[in-house]
Amino acid sequence: MQTIELGRTGQHVSRLALGAMQMGNATGEEDSFRILDRYFEVGGSFVDTANCYEWWARRDSRGGESEELLGRWMRRGNRRDEVFLATKATALPHYSPDLWAADGTPDWELARRTFEGAGAETLRNALDGSLKRLGTDHVDLFYVHVDDRNTPLEETLEALAGLVRSGKVRHLGWSNVRTWRLERIRGLCRANGWPLPVAIQQQHSYLRANPGADSASIVDGEQLDYLREHDDQTLVAYSPILKGIYDSAAKRAEHWVFSSYGGPDTDARLAALLEVADEVGVTPNQLVLAWLMHQSAPRVLPLIGPRTPEQFEDMLPALDVKLSDEQLSRLDTAGV
Repeated sequence: MQTIELGRTGQHVSRLALGAMQMGNATGEEDSFRILDRYFEVGGSFVDTANCYEWWARRDSRGGESEELLGRWMRRGNRRDEVFLATKATALPHYSPDLWAADGTPDWELARRTFEGAGAETLRNALDGSLKRLGTDHVDLFYVHVDDRNTPLEETLEALAGLVRSGKVRHLGWSNVRTWRLERIRGLCRANGWPLPVAIQQQHSYLRANPGADSASIVDGEQLDYLREHDDQTLVAYSPILKGIYDSAAKRAEHWVFSSYGGPDTDARLAALLEVADEVGVTPNQLVLAWLMHQSAPRVLPLIGPRTPEQFEDMLPALDVKLSDEQLSRLDTAGV
């Protein structure tokens, strides 16, 4: 597996990151360990989790199951030094029994109104909890998971800088964030000598969001342009294959994730994708991952989240896809 530099830090990580969100819940321990072992076997290094994963999976959970599982896996093989380990804070909702309906389904509207936020004390406590569950004295990358616009940015950034100085965090990241906020963060970091977030984790894929989509989580044209101009921040693309919709017209018709991507150029981009996938002998899902890994302006680091070992294996052919300049041009300009 090839590597990519994180921002301009000199830190190189694997070209494909592994998301551990479902590990410890939807993905049991045995299958989680199989996925992790296989990922490192093929040259992976970058594992992503969060303190809130997955509070919504069962009533009264306070999250942390993914971090706990990763801690067990690292201890089992004494593998901490092999892992570029990322976790996140700010998105865990304050506990309330009302977070779950009678049938156990989560109340996302309530969760989004009551997330823990990015106050200084909250960040320090959240990180300490993550370190305990992970069984380590530091994480390599610590994200603000949900941009908190109710806490002054100065408070958040100063607290994050303190975590870096303490040695508990090596690098910082931000997720689910508007472009104008990134510029404000940059200005405050420059003015105060605070470390800049070097990873920006957003939802990003081959299809473009429809014009009516209004989400701080989905990359738009302005954000891509911003990141081209500021290559000291690497785009980490979560949900890169949009729950696998590229391989299935039926899934595109019924899956909620597609509702944000039914733009005017969708048919043209899907047609180009299917055509090139057939030429290179891979599935559309695999081609999307390969296309993202070919991007250089800005550089993109896809973050995959397989639920099963079989799903993980199905993504691996993307690592070997070589796209010609002509094929990349066709994919890039489809629907323009």
